[in-house]
Amino acid sequence: MSTRVDLLLISQMVAAGTRVLDVGCGDGELLRLLAETRQVDARGMELSQRGVNDCVAKGLSVIQGDADTDLIDYPTDGFDYVILSQTIQATRHPRKVLEQMLRIGRHAIVSFPNFGHWNIRWQLATRGRMPVTKNLSYSWYDTPNIHFCTLRDFVALTQELNASIERAVALDANGAPVRVNAPWSFWNLFGEQAVFLLKRRD
Repeated sequence: MSTRVDLLLISQMVAAGTRVLDVGCGDGELLRLLAETRQVDARGMELSQRGVNDCVAKGLSVIQGDADTDLIDYPTDGFDYVILSQTIQATRHPRKVLEQMLRIGRHAIVSFPNFGHWNIRWQLATRGRMPVTKNLSYSWYDTPNIHFCTLRDFVALTQELNASIERAVALDANGAPVRVNAPWSFWNLFGEQAVFLLKRRD
């Protein structure tokens, strides 16, 4: 099975030999990738017991926890990077989660599906129903995603939190980067998902 494109991109943003906390780490695919390719001190937090069991079976250091309530227990500057991949839209309090990530780590990396993508806009405009796509594959009544956002919404949130964007990449439906020198509005229309590397301003 091939590694998700956003996970490969995240791994390239992480400096080798650093301390990494992956929040909502799932089955540990990213943690293992980082340990193998970047030689990081990789730790994880996962809400589901099944995910924790899968990670432990792979020899990964993962505990069960909820991003909305348990990040407060981690020390300030405890990690170099705190990662949240394809999960922020499923948290109850995205702003608070991102605040905690920027407190715990010198850098935060967040990837998420872009609700401003043209295909989503088209489905809403022509069908009048909540869209279903490859990245947002659940029907409205059983989705774990409770806080959809667009790429521009996320940029606005980083500004509210006074976080600097060190790198941002929008990926199209094929996983290829959208034109690098395009404005946010272009990325927001054609990026199906996005990955942001953030740094806390002290």
